[in-house]
Order: sequence, then C-alpha cells, then structure tokens
Amino acid sequence: MDVVFRAATVVDGSGQERYRGDVAVRGERIGEIGPPGTLDGRRVIDADGLVLAPGFIDMHSHSDLQILAEPEHLAKVSQGVTLEVLGQDGLSYAPVDDATLAAVRAQIAGWNDDPPGFDWNWRGVGEYLARLDTGIAVNAAYLVPQGTLRMLCVGHDDREATAAELDRMRQVLADSLAEGAVGMSSGLTYTPGMYASDAELTELCRVVAAHGGFYSPHHRSYGAGALTAYAEMIEVSRSSGCPLHLAHATMNFEVNRGRAPDLLSLVDDALAAGADITLDSYPYLPGATSLHALLPSWAAEGGVEATLVRLRDPAERRRIRHTMEVAGSDGCHGVPIDWNTIEINGVRDAERNGHLVGRSIADSARASGVEPIEVFFDVLVSERLGTSCLMHVGHEENVRAIMRHPAHTGGSDGLLVGARPHPRAWGTFPRYLGHYVRELGVLGLEECVRHLTSRATDRLRLPDRGRVREGAVADLVLFDPGTIADTATFDEPRSTATGMHQVLVNGTPVLDSGQRTDALPGRAVRRTS
Repeated sequence: MDVVFRAATVVDGSGQERYRGDVAVRGERIGEIGPPGTLDGRRVIDADGLVLAPGFIDMHSHSDLQILAEPEHLAKVSQGVTLEVLGQDGLSYAPVDDATLAAVRAQIAGWNDDPPGFDWNWRGVGEYLARLDTGIAVNAAYLVPQGTLRMLCVGHDDREATAAELDRMRQVLADSLAEGAVGMSSGLTYTPGMYASDAELTELCRVVAAHGGFYSPHHRSYGAGALTAYAEMIEVSRSSGCPLHLAHATMNFEVNRGRAPDLLSLVDDALAAGADITLDSYPYLPGATSLHALLPSWAAEGGVEATLVRLRDPAERRRIRHTMEVAGSDGCHGVPIDWNTIEINGVRDAERNGHLVGRSIADSARASGVEPIEVFFDVLVSERLGTSCLMHVGHEENVRAIMRHPAHTGGSDGLLVGARPHPRAWGTFPRYLGHYVRELGVLGLEECVRHLTSRATDRLRLPDRGRVREGAVADLVLFDPGTIADTATFDEPRSTATGMHQVLVNGTPVLDSGQRTDALPGRAVRRTS
C-alpha cells in the first residue's frame, strides 16, 4: 500500500456510526480497510484521535476560472474540498463562440475576475473539461449554464426564443451533456437566462433528463416571491421528468424570517409525490453576488454596453431608482432595496474605488454627502459592472432548519476574487463541522459528513466517490474533530481552517500535515448515465 491511515476514527460518509480502523490507499483507490494496527504501507500516518472521512463535495462553486488561473487553489484544498461543481447560476464560459465568451467575461468579472493574458483556449464544454484535465488541484464537474446557452443561441433580448433558436439550444445542450456535463444550471435573476419562460426551461430540462443529468436552478426569487419561485422549479422538474437540485436554498430578506419550514414542507410534499429533489446551502447569513445583478432586468437587457448607456442616462436613472427603492427590482428578489444591507466587497479599480470596499452603500453615501443610488450608479459605470457585493439579508433560524433536511448537501457559493470576498469561499466546510456540529449540535458528525459527501455524490451519480470503502476513489480528508474550525472572517476572508491534517485527491496528497503540496491530481469528472 502507498499510504496507511492507522487507527483512524472512520466516518465513512454513509451516515452510519463511526468506527476505528486502518484505511490503506493503493494508487488512486482505497485498497483495504482493517482493524486498527493491522495494515502496513510505504507511508503510515498516525491517525489516532483524528477523523478520516471522504473528501467534501462543493455542490455550488464559482471556481470556473480561478481553478485554472490560480493552481494552488488553497481556498478549497485547505478546507477539505476534493470535488467542485462548476458552471453555476446559469453563467459560465462554455459553450460559447467568440462573441459570447467576450460578453460572459464582462458580465461575470465581478464573480471570477478577468485576468490579463489568460489563455481562453476552449469554446465547447468538452474542450473546457479537457483543459481541466491538464492539471487542477481538486476534481471538478460542470453544469451547462442556461444563461450562457441562451446568450449563444438567442442573444441578450427579453423575448421568447423562436422555434429554430429553441432547437439550437436543445442541440447544443445535448452535445454539451454528451461531452461530459453533469446537468444544467440557471440563474433566473440574471440576464439573459431570466428571460426564459417555464415552457422553454421545461424543454431544455427534458434534454437534461434524457442524458441522465439534473437541473440546478438559482430560481426567480429568494425574497418576496421565494415560495412561488421554488414551486415553479418543482413544477418544471415534474413536467420534464428531470431531477432537481435547488441551488443555495435559502429564505432571505425580512419577508421570509422564520419561513424555512414553509420551504421544507413544499419540498417534502414533492418528495412524497415521487419527485427527485436535493438542495444545497451555505452556513452563513449574508449572500454575495455582482453588484449589477441588483438592477431590474429591463435595465440590463442587451448586455453590458446597453446597460452602461442606461446607467449614464438621467431619465433612466430615475426610472431605475423608483424600481429598486420603491417597487422592488426583480434583480433584488422583488424587495425594495435597503442600502444598509448592501456592502461592496470587491472592485476592479482599487485606486479609484478601493475606499468603498468593506462599507455599505448607505455608509459610503453618508460619507460623501450623496444619495445611495448615486454611489451605486457611479461605481457600476466606473467599474464597467465589475463590482461585487455582500447582501446582509439572511436569518439564522432558516439556515439551521434547512441544513437539517434529509435532502441537504453543502455548497459554498464562494467567490474567490475581490479585496474582501465572502469568507464562505474559505470556510464553509470547517464551519459546518466546527460551529454547527461541535459547538451547536445542529447536526451529528456522521450525519453532517453524509450531507457533505455521499449525498452529493449520489446526486452526481458517482458511485465510486463519497464513501470510505474498499475500491472507492481515494478522495479523503483527515481532521481533528476537536479543533476543526473556520478562521475566515468578513474582515480577514482569506484565512485557512484549523484542524485539517491531510487531504488526498485521487490518492495524491494535496494537503500534507496541514501544508499545501505542489500536486495537481484533480481532473474533470464527467457525467455517467
């Protein structure tokens, strides 16, 4: 054997009770499991008092670009993530043509940056997955982004797709799934994906279902219309026959305080009727997104340049202000915006706009003696929409209720760029294990590990991952259950977890005795029917 974890406390990902044993790794797989002290290998790691578990699955990751641009990928490696699901929220970098790629790069620069000199040597999903295969820190699966698909085949306009355009979307989607994508995502508060009707989404989901994939929507509202939006996605799943995974399933804003049980009842009723539904969440209260995503959809129609024209027009500014501050923008989930809850956490032009980082828009407006909406407009124009923000709109009772649900999995929704990114990019998984398991007892250790491992790989249809058992792929983590904790904060977000000792990806150490190795053993994990 190459590596033996001796006398580990094995929490195997199944949800069953922990046990002590030796776990041996040969090559990329778990070769043997035996009683404590019975196995030997080239390297023996004393795991007495430590927990050995499957590597964690980030079911909602925005590492699409940074996993290639920053190969160390310490944010995810250091917290025990061994597989990420990319292509989220309906916007990513494949499938594209040259014009679509340029538009997507501009639109989501606030999520992923747009590093100069980066080699964009792919256009299709298969080519993107092949690029991942050249060497990444952790494994990665990919969802076809429905907004990018619509941008490629329909454009940026708010209208129904023609029959020919819908046929093209179906064909490109089918090709992308055949090339290895595990399903499709949507961002239904982001343009242009939000312009799709339920009928269009249902047609696309039929293609996903036929290829053995699943649908992961960021639905149309997490605020005033949240329950209606969840029900809408459940109906799309039912009518298309496509399994459903609800992305960052939260109940946010004041209108939804204490209403997580309403969401979970909706999910339970659908499950009882035979639906195939899972969900993910992050263990924090604030959300994070691009600042321009808060605009009403009509203000963002036509893409980045058309949006900037509107933001420079005084009459359009007045119209946008009324929609955002009085009526409630669909980009802000139908809730009139409270500028005290919107904190800028990343800018592209630090010299000009760095003073805004770490402050709410309301605070920056008071300091400058202007209206908050003017700060909002001016930074978007000067940054060409490349600004990111935190939204302080969550509720602790909702977070705890949702993470207890049997359909729950873990997803960071973490953005890795910006001056002060959301700490969930560095702390999600140790926060579950430290704060919510050890400190609060919201979940037991075995059940929490199950949420973060096998429940996710079951959704991904990866039967040889997500469990500690002989023959499984050796994606493994070794941590101290007494000290595992997130240290990333909103003031110091790029801080690694404590208590994480070893992380193996495909049998190769990427974290060894708490230190990052130089290994890049990860690769694309493709859909299997």
